[in-house]
Amino acid sequence: MFEASRIVKASGFDSRNPATRCKRIVSMEKNESGRVSILAIDDDVRLCRLISEFFSESECAIQAVHSGPAGLSRALEQQFDLILLDIMLPGLDGFEILTQLRRRSDVPVIILTARGAREDCVRGLNAGADDYLAKPFGPEELAARISAVLRRSRAPQSSKAESLTVGRLRLSAASRRAWIGDEPVEITATEFDILDLLARAGGKVVTRDQVCGILYQRKATPFERSLEVHISKLRRKTEGAGVVIRSIRGVGYLLAGDEK
Repeated sequence: MFEASRIVKASGFDSRNPATRCKRIVSMEKNESGRVSILAIDDDVRLCRLISEFFSESECAIQAVHSGPAGLSRALEQQFDLILLDIMLPGLDGFEILTQLRRRSDVPVIILTARGAREDCVRGLNAGADDYLAKPFGPEELAARISAVLRRSRAPQSSKAESLTVGRLRLSAASRRAWIGDEPVEITATEFDILDLLARAGGKVVTRDQVCGILYQRKATPFERSLEVHISKLRRKTEGAGVVIRSIRGVGYLLAGDEK
């Protein structure tokens, strides 16, 4: 397992320095208790302690569990606003936890992986993760990822048109749901944001930077894999809707009528 001491050294994740503590996380939407409840499932005890200390002056309440079975049990027994999930865990790995969790819960999940392998990130996103973060990571980046995921999952009812129809695909901005004809489409908050953005573009190309700006509040990187995974899943989920998501090489994506 990746050692917390290496994270401290490599990324500045040092909660002992007050200057590095995140005080801007208060902008995140809070739950009814006035706190953002986060469950960290990671067998690196020291890392979990550092994360807890880093967020101690914010609006976040962190719980930590250090084994796979205990983490899954806690995640299903209690309600959390977000889960930080490590991949390499004793007893039950993060992939299996995520698979079982998605059968019963849509709680936002950020995958933490020490391996940093692209296939792990892709597998995690395909299993239902909302984002991923490879170790070592900086505390400010972790805070930004958490904030972005929570904003998407808690997006308020929109002032946009109540519904939007493209082909047989219908989107509701208020309920953040999608249908093909009368059949509902199982869609995550991230997938809805991407599909809604493409649909409202009116047949124009949406750049990768525009999509990443809405999802992650940053420009796309040359090795961005999460976006391609989400697009691939949306293509499968919208089959039969009379629309197709086309990739415009080197630019972005376009939602167009299916010519078949």
